[in-house]
Amino acid sequence: MPELLYIEHKGRVIVPDARFKYVMAITLNPQTGYKDGIIRCITSRTKDPSLSGNVDRSELYKVSGDSLENFKIGERLNVKNEKEIINELVGEDEDFIGLEDPDIFIDEKNDLMHVYFTIPLKPNGNNLDNNKKTKVYLGHAVGKNIDSLEMTEPVLRDFTLWAKEISIAPENKKGFRYNLFESRERENGIGYSVIRLAIVDDMGKSWKFGEIAFNPKEHNIPWTAKDASPGPLFSKNFIDVGEGKLLGIINGRENYEIIGTEKRLGIFSIGLFVYDYENGKIDWVSSQPFIRDSEARNITFASAFVETGKGEGILYAHIDDSFVRAYTLKAELLKSILPAEFVL
Repeated sequence: MPELLYIEHKGRVIVPDARFKYVMAITLNPQTGYKDGIIRCITSRTKDPSLSGNVDRSELYKVSGDSLENFKIGERLNVKNEKEIINELVGEDEDFIGLEDPDIFIDEKNDLMHVYFTIPLKPNGNNLDNNKKTKVYLGHAVGKNIDSLEMTEPVLRDFTLWAKEISIAPENKKGFRYNLFESRERENGIGYSVIRLAIVDDMGKSWKFGEIAFNPKEHNIPWTAKDASPGPLFSKNFIDVGEGKLLGIINGRENYEIIGTEKRLGIFSIGLFVYDYENGKIDWVSSQPFIRDSEARNITFASAFVETGKGEGILYAHIDDSFVRAYTLKAELLKSILPAEFVL
């Protein structure tokens, strides 16, 4: 894992706040030059997130800052109609544990902000069906800016397939998008994460579930053998890997191990992939990760990328689901681990 491919910034992106011990999953707002955004704040945690069975309860809060390396937590994100929509989704035997992992998308054609987030519904203590599983929907809100958001029905909702952690692709030549998201499969009763296509005609209306684009069980890539989740896609201004293709971030997890009576989850780290957004195909995934944070015990998970100049930008990741770090990336350095066919 060559560390020279990135520069790890010192310190933490979020100024410590007495309200929250743990924060994660930052997304920043292009409308304001990335001077504000949204972050997931953990309100309670049942155990170490590196161990199976941890339950985090979360709320989304606004952040603001005067640089790309230092933000402060503001007030709770106010989303109109949130209570009404959530109440419609939660069954009597389910427990809503809070909105998670936001992503901001600006629709420049219609001058609208779309915010996507995870809506997790866990079986509660009243549920006697031991086979009932957690439901995970991809929620959505829309408005002119962060302060005028209104929640709609989820854009991806299935009782068996999870939907979270999106990569937003450009429109293809046919006029729609093959967005990517983290979904769920099961093998021998054990769940694991895959990357699935979402077929999107309108960013604000219901998306269609597509085929699996990357199943870690079908590839001999140890660093992402257990789980795979899509991260930000880089623009062609940052790095060009060919017509109809984008380079992007993929988050991968190694297989777990059993320690005593506990199942310790595998290490999550950050790698690269090449995405053919015209056809909804993942052409390549790096054989090794290229970022594991210097302080991470178990998790380095990317959530956002901001270009700071041609061929340069800042990647944001959360460490051990506890704090946010920034890293400087340079396209010329990343080219050194790309297959020759993608180096232009």
